[in-house]
Amino acid sequence: MTTGIGPATGAPRATAPVPAAAQELFEQARGCLAEAATSADACRRYAAAHLAALRCAAAVLAVRAQPAERSGRRLRSAWVLLSRVAPELAEWAAFFAAGAGKRAAAEAGLGRAVSQREADDLVRAVQTFLTLCMAAAGAGGPGQAVARAG
Repeated sequence: MTTGIGPATGAPRATAPVPAAAQELFEQARGCLAEAATSADACRRYAAAHLAALRCAAAVLAVRAQPAERSGRRLRSAWVLLSRVAPELAEWAAFFAAGAGKRAAAEAGLGRAVSQREADDLVRAVQTFLTLCMAAAGAGGPGQAVARAG
């Protein structure tokens, strides 16, 4: 997957503080990852890791998304929106979107929905994704600023 982080557009950029909502979403993602890492059940581990990825995507959207104009369009998934506002994360968005069905099956308790290996692989992928999303949002640490379209 592409791991380069860069601006979403060629527009002039200005710095702004990382919104508290984005910081909170990253904390929630870390909590979901901790739950995933400690769960012995593959379904719970997979579902918690996938939820962590959604929290990461939501944090990036909180920082980068522009208010939508009212055009009568339906809501889009977080993964579709993420690929639009952070094209450098588009491959990751497609990867996690493809796993949404497995997550639903895992949450429903279908024991054979995911294997131990799939759950372990997803946890590792989300750990990388969290790091990339934090960089994309400019949330590397307290008081950090983030580049925003100006």
